[in-house]
Amino acid sequence: MAKKIRKAILPVAGLGTRFLPATKAVPKEMLTVVDRPVVQHVVDEARAAGIEHFVFVTGRNKGVIEDHFDRQYELEATLSERGKHQLLDTLREETLGPGKTSFTRQQLPLGLGHAVWCARDLIGNEPFALLLPDMLHKPRNGRGCLAQMVEAYDHTNGGNHIAVYEVPPEQTDQYGIVGLGDEVTEGVHKIGRMVEKPKKEVAPSNLAISGRYILQPEIFDLLATQERGAGGEIQLTDSMLKLAKKQDFYSVTFDGAIYDCGSKLGFLTANVAYALARPDIAETFLPELQALLARS
Repeated sequence: MAKKIRKAILPVAGLGTRFLPATKAVPKEMLTVVDRPVVQHVVDEARAAGIEHFVFVTGRNKGVIEDHFDRQYELEATLSERGKHQLLDTLREETLGPGKTSFTRQQLPLGLGHAVWCARDLIGNEPFALLLPDMLHKPRNGRGCLAQMVEAYDHTNGGNHIAVYEVPPEQTDQYGIVGLGDEVTEGVHKIGRMVEKPKKEVAPSNLAISGRYILQPEIFDLLATQERGAGGEIQLTDSMLKLAKKQDFYSVTFDGAIYDCGSKLGFLTANVAYALARPDIAETFLPELQALLARS
């Protein structure tokens, strides 16, 4: 029986240069989609999938992320005194309990592979989830992306799993692309190839890696000796390709919408999509949106 996926790595050390000047003082992961920071949406997805411990790989000026997931006694006391119990309950539900979080620094900007490697001692010798906070996965059927992946992981009795989604063929040179092998169960395939940013003419498919992974701990040994690749960074894909020679990799096709909140377009689109999905907001927001579109 495969080991349970208990821990997740969230790399949150990026500078967020595409959102300057907003991210000069506020981490990009703390920018809000409706009324929740992007990173909170991702943590919610992971908690729904059974994740028990969160490892945040941070950088300079990211302390506010740690504060966000901590309790604030003064705020709680004020809300209690003012009778705002529903809001107080919401805050307490979203607070990660004692011992549920760890924070470690990525002291040099050496890429995603290096960020994952920085969490090695906190993960230990067990499989783990990796979630990129830039990418929001909004399910169509209420079941989150990582929950789908954990279900696939249990079905295959382990292995490495990568969430994928369809992109326009002319955009394959912007993503890591996988080539599919045999289907294991609906929406889950063995991965035959992984190619970083191939042109349309040579891409093995139009299925792009979407920023959700379940990986075995052997990846840490490979990352420790991984030479720098594209951009002078330690690329996670390079070590995954090595691991794929020894272990099975599976793709899990996500059933839902994906918003790249690392881009302005994706961030703005996510705000609209999540607002329209909120019963407490949609009824008044939709007419305002329609009126705005009619005027433009």
